[in-house]
Amino acid sequence: MGTAILACQTLQAELTLAIQETKVDFPIIYVESGLHNTPELLHKRIQEEINRIDNVDTILLLFGYCGNSLLGIKSDRSKLVLPKVDDCIPLLLGSCEARKSISKEMGTYFLTKGWLDYEKNLLKEYERCIERYGQARTSKIMKIMLGHYKRFMLIDTGAYPVESVLAQTKDIAERLNLCHDITPGSLRLFHKLLQGEWDEEFLVLEPGEAVTISDICGSSDAAQTQIGQGASLKLYGC
Repeated sequence: MGTAILACQTLQAELTLAIQETKVDFPIIYVESGLHNTPELLHKRIQEEINRIDNVDTILLLFGYCGNSLLGIKSDRSKLVLPKVDDCIPLLLGSCEARKSISKEMGTYFLTKGWLDYEKNLLKEYERCIERYGQARTSKIMKIMLGHYKRFMLIDTGAYPVESVLAQTKDIAERLNLCHDITPGSLRLFHKLLQGEWDEEFLVLEPGEAVTISDICGSSDAAQTQIGQGASLKLYGC
């Protein structure tokens, strides 16, 4: 008996780095990132994968609550441990407080290479609109979709060279008349999860216990105002 990890594919680069740094050796199952666009399908897929995992004491879930997609998730055989975060952004910034602090400055749409690689995200939607509607109409569409967002912020998690995506994110920010910033990320919560440091920042469920609505609503103030930067745009997953 041992431990297994079930994680969002968006976080693959960061999880790979965290495993190298912590030197743990747990098997990993990734769930494709695009399912964030449909929380009920993400929920179904996560539960199916949990049901398939056998012969482990503990399953580490590397997801945010992501539009209530974890509501009702449980394992009848294993302990479930997951971070108390609304989406992947606090995971990549290191805390819910870091995300709240940045978002208070101005409406911020966060990006990482993982989202650019795997998601049906804002940038891909922008490119699709350019091909279909042209620059002028696309700018109007994006202005409506972005709503209160005033800034793109690329999270430098240390798991990839930011230069590999910086030109792309700066270009679209300029076209949409948005500010563009880079902020350092942190794998602190990854390390705590992998090393068994499960304090008040984590939800620990014994076999048979399910994620409840109180677990989700009590995760952070951000749940009330930013239940998913992608969910609100119908492009990604708070």
